[in-house]
Amino acid sequence: MGDGARLARAALTRIVEPGDEVVGRWLREFGAEEVVRRVVGGGAPLPGVSDGRWAGLRARAADVRPERDLELAAGVGARLVCPGDTEWPAQLDDLGDARPVALWVRGRPSLRMWALRSVGVVGARACTDYGARVAASLGAGLAERGSVVVSGGAYGVDAAAHRGTLGASGATVAVLACGVDRPYPRGHIELIERIAEQGLVIAELPPGDHPTRSRFILRNRVIAALTRGTVVVEAAYRSGALGTARWAQRLGRHTMGVPGPVTSTRSAGVHELLRGEAVLVTDAAEVMELVGDMGELAPPRRGPVLPHDLLAPGAAAVLAALPSRGAVGAGDVARAAGTGVDDAIGRLYELRSLGFVERLGDGWQLTRQAIQPVLPEGDDQ
Repeated sequence: MGDGARLARAALTRIVEPGDEVVGRWLREFGAEEVVRRVVGGGAPLPGVSDGRWAGLRARAADVRPERDLELAAGVGARLVCPGDTEWPAQLDDLGDARPVALWVRGRPSLRMWALRSVGVVGARACTDYGARVAASLGAGLAERGSVVVSGGAYGVDAAAHRGTLGASGATVAVLACGVDRPYPRGHIELIERIAEQGLVIAELPPGDHPTRSRFILRNRVIAALTRGTVVVEAAYRSGALGTARWAQRLGRHTMGVPGPVTSTRSAGVHELLRGEAVLVTDAAEVMELVGDMGELAPPRRGPVLPHDLLAPGAAAVLAALPSRGAVGAGDVARAAGTGVDDAIGRLYELRSLGFVERLGDGWQLTRQAIQPVLPEGDDQ
């Protein structure tokens, strides 16, 4: 991309709001330099906006100094990445006219390369201890599996996911709703600085710009588009994290949710998401089964294997025929097990050698060690 087009896109990050599809259409039809020339130079209004809106854009453009913004960015180790650059993640183009005009990127790694194997982890700011633990565990587990964790740098689930990833020496990206040189929230200055050192901090807004409610909402589409899938950990019915999930679904990305207590309002939005097209996940292995490479399967989940699970069917039937208390004769065992007396006696001696049963006079009974495994507390059978 030429210097003129790069300066024009730098200027537009300060003139227009993120995700403006009208501006995206202008860029597609006229190019960045012509759009800026028309806005700054007082040319005829571009199509699709009212006179008032056009006047507002021109007022913003009056103070734009893209060269200065590029200098400020360089001062904190940031750069401007534009569509068409080698570092531009092509998956952002799935946003169509709502794709970012450009991205301010702080950190050494290549955003394009990191985005190829990335997962979004988002959720409630006012999360519970459970939500924070789950998010941190997901971040660490995904890092151990070579995945890049993308989140928004906010309080709660976002911060826990970033910290879990950093703690595992993994790769993480914070997508901000303000300038990359102005960490927000202020309480996360140290965290975001560490992410900038070990990973990447990116934003659509130019250096020094501040966050607004609408910018937080629009930031979510970048997380969804940039990643191969989004995991939601705790979210109420009204939650920005659910907005990220909806963008992911719209873009054909994997959408996942971690369930919480059914009585928790902070998990109600996740549960509603899971009633739709989202997939329930509980750890990093299950996430990677969806977004990872072919054959990257989560291990099968089973309960513990108990000694009686390994018995042959005949021996298991004889063991089940013994009462939990008291001794019975071999004939009674045979009738209950549906087998002959000789077979029952043979099975009983086999079970005795394995420590499941013992002789008591002419009868047979379960050993103390066998009673609990055969009839565990809470067993439905």
